[in-house]
Amino acid sequence: MLLENKLNITDQIELAKAEEKISKQKAKQLFDSSDIEKVEIGTFRGLAFIHAYLFDDIYHFAGKIREVNIAKGGFRFAPLMYLEPSLKHIDAMPQSNFDEIVEKYVEMNIAHPFREGNGRATRIWLDLIFKKEIKQVIDWNAVDKDEYLSSMQRSVVKDVEIKVLLKQALTDKIHDRSVFMKGIDVSYYYEGYSEFKTEEL
Repeated sequence: MLLENKLNITDQIELAKAEEKISKQKAKQLFDSSDIEKVEIGTFRGLAFIHAYLFDDIYHFAGKIREVNIAKGGFRFAPLMYLEPSLKHIDAMPQSNFDEIVEKYVEMNIAHPFREGNGRATRIWLDLIFKKEIKQVIDWNAVDKDEYLSSMQRSVVKDVEIKVLLKQALTDKIHDRSVFMKGIDVSYYYEGYSEFKTEEL
């Protein structure tokens, strides 16, 4: 389904390319401008800031809670009627160690608060919590796409797999620009976007 967009693009492939290019440029800007330091860590408000930053030039719904029910691969994300209470619950969840942070991330994934772009915004959000709380981030380049996607699917029932997968990819290079930029590329690759390299935009 073609999403209504600010660019007035009516072709799905063209929209995907424009979305990837523009939002990767914005991800790069988020890091290089230090705007990333304005993000409220571990809250929905912080996640909405990231989402709006990445997608505001493309979609009217950037940073706004979705107004439709959505599903992916047969899984239905939090129904609209439970979405706001669910986000309040996630905000209140602890985030003082690795396990708590991943549990919070899994819950935010189930909530899937936006119409599009949830995974890409939430992975940046996750890394910022790790950076603040345990002084580490994920080296996404060390996380296999298929293993990540299948363990995220199963995390709804059991989060052991995703914890193991992410734990072995932790790095203490928390200020490393290339770790961040490659992480953006891998994060987009998980979602089927790999036309542009963030560093080259």
